[in-house]
Formats: sequence, C-alpha cells, structure tokens
Amino acid sequence: MERKRVLSAIQPTGEIHLGNYFGAVARWIELQKEHDCFYGIVNYHAMTMPYKPKKLQENTWNMVLDLLAAGVHEESLFIQSLVPEHAELNWILHCFCSYGELGRMTQFKDKSSQIQSKDNYISAGLFSYPVLQAADILMYKADYVPVGRDQDQHLELTRNIAQRFNHQVGSEYFQLPEVLYSDTPKLLSTADPSSKMSKSAGPKHFISLFASTEDIQRQIRSAVTDTGQSTAGEMSAGVQNLFQLLKACGNIQAHESLMTDYEADRLKYVELKEAVTESLIEFTQPLVQRRNELQNRRKEVKDSIKESSARIRQVAKTTLKEVKQLTGLMNPKS
Repeated sequence: MERKRVLSAIQPTGEIHLGNYFGAVARWIELQKEHDCFYGIVNYHAMTMPYKPKKLQENTWNMVLDLLAAGVHEESLFIQSLVPEHAELNWILHCFCSYGELGRMTQFKDKSSQIQSKDNYISAGLFSYPVLQAADILMYKADYVPVGRDQDQHLELTRNIAQRFNHQVGSEYFQLPEVLYSDTPKLLSTADPSSKMSKSAGPKHFISLFASTEDIQRQIRSAVTDTGQSTAGEMSAGVQNLFQLLKACGNIQAHESLMTDYEADRLKYVELKEAVTESLIEFTQPLVQRRNELQNRRKEVKDSIKESSARIRQVAKTTLKEVKQLTGLMNPKS
C-alpha cells in the first residue's frame, strides 16, 4: 500500500511549549510511523512580524534541537530557507490568488493589531503569507495537513488556489490536501485560563517542553484554578486545564482518581497540582536529557539537517519544474 504524504510546519519564534507539543508535535511523531512526512521549520514565515536577524538564526537551530529531542526524525525535517523553491512557487501561486481572498484572512487582522510600536510597520509579507503557506503544502503534494482549527481558513485558501491553478493549466496537477485535526484541546495559560498557552503573552503564560523541574513546580503551584466566573456545577477553565495537562501526560490513573474526587466534591486543588507537577516532570525530563545530548553535538546535528534539507529539496525541484512547464515558464520538453 502506497504511503500517504504529510506536510506540517512550525515557525522558529522561540522554544516549544506544552501547547505546541501536545497540540501539534506529538501528532507529527505518531504520523511518522505510517506516512512519508515533511516537517518544515518555516523561517520565511517568521520574518512577517518584527524580528531580529541574529535571533531568527538562533531560534531556527534551537527549534531543530527541540524537534529532534521531542522525537521528530532527522530525515523528515527541513529548514524552509534551505529550499528556495518555496519562495519561487510562492510567487507563481500569488498569481492564482485574489486580493480579496487575502483581505478576508482573520489572522492578518489579529497579527497586525499586535504591531503597535511606531518603529515597526505591517509588512506586505504578513498580508500575503497564506500564499507562501499554500506553496509549502502544495510543493510536496501533501495528502494530509495536521493543523489546529484556527488554520481552517488558510487550508481552504490552499485548496482554492490549487483548484484555480488546475483549471488554468488544464490539468489536475495539485491534489486537494485533507485536514487532520488534533484530538487534544488547546492547552490554556496557567496564569490566565481564559487564553491559550502562548509565548507572545509572556513567560507566565506558557510552560516550555524543556522547562526545569523548578520552573514546572513554580508555574503549576501558582496556576489559577477558579476565577469565580464559572457557573454553579461547571468546572472552571483553570481546573479543566490542569486535568487536561494530566491527561496529556498519560497519567490516566491519577486523572480518573482525581476526577472522581471532583465529582464527589472532595477534590483538593493542592493534590491536583501535585499530581500535574509530578506527571509533567516525569514526562519532560527524558526530553530535557535528550536535548542536552543533542546540544553537545550541535555541529553534527546542523550538518545532518542541512543534508536532509538538501534531499527534501530534490522533491521541491521536481515540483517546481513541472509547475513551470505547466504555466508556460519553461519548455515542456526541457
């Protein structure tokens, strides 16, 4: 049976937190078992918001270490800027996307509102990056794209661009990728359970996948449990988030036992927090150790990812050549 292709990507905007891991990366690792996977560190995308060049370089290679430590295979991983065909296909697909479609992208409105400093500006790249995202996906003719539901609009745009391209060139060249949703609900900030776990909100609002035991203990100990906004008989968002963390770590026994206590109205929050803390430490420490080992041979890892990016680039080269032939940019016989 032919193995299906999977494409997913992550921006190098800082360390992986638990929300990233359980919401996306854990799924990546599972999908590797049965599919041909292409996982990109999309540093072109990271340029759409205000950034510092040296920090982008550092974040890109730190993300490599994070993903490998988490369990992503080296042969599946590539760095977007090492595959320049992404930028060229991006331009071609821009010519199959309307201005109106991009103007309706809600994430542009959300992200542009975050740029408040008078020294920064809203880049055209931020407006049109969903087309680059479409190029990332269509480049590898992905059958499946694992994403969160907040990316539905972008995946629909990708499908629209593919259909328009196919119609224009008179060939069903690009297949329409299917979405794979994560079964894990979004993890929330332990400091503000009304918001999702996020690096952009500050250090109190996310827990690194590679956090120290002390950091985990401190953040779970101070986790908000009940803001007083829940209706009677309804579990508060903070408590629900702690139970979700417990379940995500695989500690089903503690989850079921403490849930029984909650339903019997005898749950002590301190016991729930202790169970979550212990489960997180047990889950993350092997990953921390693995990352430290990779850090000690950083140059070897860099060389390996450059090689995997070069191999994956061969797939991109083939796609781009065929696209250029179909669009009249290259002689079909060349």
